[in-house]
Amino acid sequence: MRQLVCGNRTLNLADTHVMGILNVTPDSFSDGGTLYSNQQVRLDNVIRQAEGMVTDGATILDVGGESTRPGAATVTLDEELGRVLPVVEKIALELDVVISVDTSTPEVITESVKLGAGLINDVRALGREGALVAAAKTNLPICLMHMQGSPATMQDAPSYDDVLDDVEYFLLQRVKACEAAGITKDRLLLDPGFGFGKSVEHNLRLMNNLDRLKQHDLPLLIGTSRKSMIGAVLNREVEQRLPGSLATVALAVMQGAEIIRVHDVAETVDVVKMTRAVMAETV
Repeated sequence: MRQLVCGNRTLNLADTHVMGILNVTPDSFSDGGTLYSNQQVRLDNVIRQAEGMVTDGATILDVGGESTRPGAATVTLDEELGRVLPVVEKIALELDVVISVDTSTPEVITESVKLGAGLINDVRALGREGALVAAAKTNLPICLMHMQGSPATMQDAPSYDDVLDDVEYFLLQRVKACEAAGITKDRLLLDPGFGFGKSVEHNLRLMNNLDRLKQHDLPLLIGTSRKSMIGAVLNREVEQRLPGSLATVALAVMQGAEIIRVHDVAETVDVVKMTRAVMAETV
């Protein structure tokens, strides 16, 4: 039975875990500004939402201070630190939950761990200068995500010879880089990066072939919540994409995904439980 040691907490990966999204940014594509406005984190709102997510069944909360939506602008180091650190510190003091930090920035990685973060979730797969070294020193699990290009340009014209081959190759190369830096394989998770430099067709092919990544015996983190692939298929605006999001959750769970990253925790927990009951043929 595989365990993921996240600081002072441990996740049993025989279960499927739901990760709640806490974007403390003014411009995230789905919930921008809800937890951040007037150039500051609305800490009371953050904790209220975090508490609700934990009550609803989230075992991980993912805190992000830099929007990575298509076309997003970069933030300064001080801005990201100022958004993320107070939230990590507050959650660590008040809630029994694994705190994931959605960051590519070495200083944010280092300082978040000091305050109680238990997992690093990096859309740039530790590609930013200094991130690999910083992550190696934490002894925490790290999720490596595939992204073609950068958030500013990734959706301009995504193109692959074969999206399955290319995503798999990239992620395995990053695994090798991590191992060379002293990060053991049992600390690594993979995320194919739905919506990060992919067309709708690329996303659908990845969703239908998660076994390509599962064969490498690394946990999978899947994030499709409210994304444009769902809007394109169903012709729905962001606030109308919950049913489509939940369909992708069921598909991911059936293909062995261990962590599901979402905005809508309660509904996702129900879908995970129902899907796993069918798979096990028992309650």
